Amino acid sequence: MERRRVVIMGAAGRDFHDFNVVYRDDPAWEVVAFTATQIPGIAGRHYPPQLAGPLYPRGIPIVAEAELEAVIGAGRADSVVFAYSDVSHEAVMHAASRALAAGADFTLLGPARTMLVSCRPVIAVGATRTGAGKSQTTRHLAALLAARGVTPVVVRHPMPYGDLAAQAVQRYATLADLDRYETTIEEREEYEPHLEAGRVVYAGVDYAAILRQAEAEADVILWDGGNNDFPFYRPDLYIVVADPLRAGDESRYHPGEANVRMADVVLINKVDSAAPAAVDAVRAAIAALNPRAAVLTARSELTLAGPAIAGRRVVVVEDGPTLTHGGMTFGAGVVAARRFGAAELVDPRPAAVGSIREVLDRYPALEPLVPAMGYGAVQVRELEATLNAVEADLVLAATPIDLTRLLTLNKPITRVRYETAQEGGTPLAELIQPAIAAAQARPR
Repeated sequence: MERRRVVIMGAAGRDFHDFNVVYRDDPAWEVVAFTATQIPGIAGRHYPPQLAGPLYPRGIPIVAEAELEAVIGAGRADSVVFAYSDVSHEAVMHAASRALAAGADFTLLGPARTMLVSCRPVIAVGATRTGAGKSQTTRHLAALLAARGVTPVVVRHPMPYGDLAAQAVQRYATLADLDRYETTIEEREEYEPHLEAGRVVYAGVDYAAILRQAEAEADVILWDGGNNDFPFYRPDLYIVVADPLRAGDESRYHPGEANVRMADVVLINKVDSAAPAAVDAVRAAIAALNPRAAVLTARSELTLAGPAIAGRRVVVVEDGPTLTHGGMTFGAGVVAARRFGAAELVDPRPAAVGSIREVLDRYPALEPLVPAMGYGAVQVRELEATLNAVEADLVLAATPIDLTRLLTLNKPITRVRYETAQEGGTPLAELIQPAIAAAQARPR
């Protein structure tokens, strides 16, 4: 019987997971290509044969999403699978229209088909949009678990931007591992705070292999989602973070709406920064989408580490993905600059170079700030050159990492740290108690 031919639309994350779980070993299907978007430098590679398995001895090409119609035609594709996140419902249907017009079916693989089952309790953190506060919520949960004598192991949604075969299973236990795996700034933002707290983090490409290895040293698996994707592992407790600074997006973006509908708990974050009416609007949306979910509220608590910023001219560095496909025009750095009395947010555009200038040009609505883009050595150097060229008194860095480990800067740096501080609803410490009990009942 002739194999049905598939193109998977992705962004170097869920696309690979869906392939591994659903298609890799099924002789009824042939994946002819992945398409790639959102992340620079992903297209033009191959998903390697070491990961693709014996049905794909030459691997699978990864091409730019702009080539979708051509790939459908050349590959005689029967179906297109949409497999990335943080896109509007409208954008998903535009992709569907392209696939249908080119002669292919259009498919979304759901959680029931793609979630793996763990022998350990799983607490998963997802979101309505990129930048809602998943990472700080995961850090908070990890600290709560550790305080109760339970060992959490964090498994992070994939960000495999280098050698995919070498990145199949990555275990991070020390800061030295960040250099060993040649991690990007985006990856460091997710891993470094956990490593500084003494926690182990796993990431990579093959999440079945990752799960088996993580289970050997975890009492609880703590899934830290990427963008607003749903988990790769079936959660015993699913916590979804909502962002009232983007009220309404919880029902406008894929798969964020699915997350809210699936959630056991929805945590409305940033209530200290958002207007009360926006918080109320998110609460009403949750009630309409998922009335059974427990609803909590939390502040994104800001602190500064470094020279005082009051009365000084600052150049702000913010988390990159939140500002690009996340759609925010500012982040914690801009909030901190205004809250702690900076004299001026210096516009970096006149000083920006290379890809940093391109990002700022592509997103003209951004407040005066620099996105912490760093997907490769060249982009890291362009970020360094941009910050050094800005005429400011200091750098105000709202990325979770210590930029001085990667950049040599010609001005002082003050870090903005942001952590979850719950305000309302059932305490998270109480909600995670069943997972703790299950972990203690089944020792490693």
